[in-house]
Amino acid sequence: MIKTVTLLVKRDDWTREEFLRYWQDVHGPLARAVKGIKRYVQSECEDQIIRKDIVELDFPADGVAEVWYESHEAMKEARQSPEGQALLADGAKFIGRARTLVVREREIISGDDTARKDWITAI
Repeated sequence: MIKTVTLLVKRDDWTREEFLRYWQDVHGPLARAVKGIKRYVQSECEDQIIRKDIVELDFPADGVAEVWYESHEAMKEARQSPEGQALLADGAKFIGRARTLVVREREIISGDDTARKDWITAI
């Protein structure tokens, strides 16, 4: 499974409320038409944690979009499809800056992680 993680910053001429409403109500539903997308999650950034022991990236994000695909090939096909192209073009309407990372996910703790639950109980 391959996943893209995109840090999103709203366009300067959009309010935060406009950005979030459009992203959720208009842009999000467009993803349903893109064949090859296995999962799509929008995460609204509510706050930041600033650490004093690590130099921070200068990238204040308004949201994080996560999209899962079966493979690199499936991702390429989805993004190049007419529906994928429409989704990407729509993003340019409300996204001012973005950084997309293609990652291979490794789950360390899951919601149903029995081993973790046993470990927590033992403490």
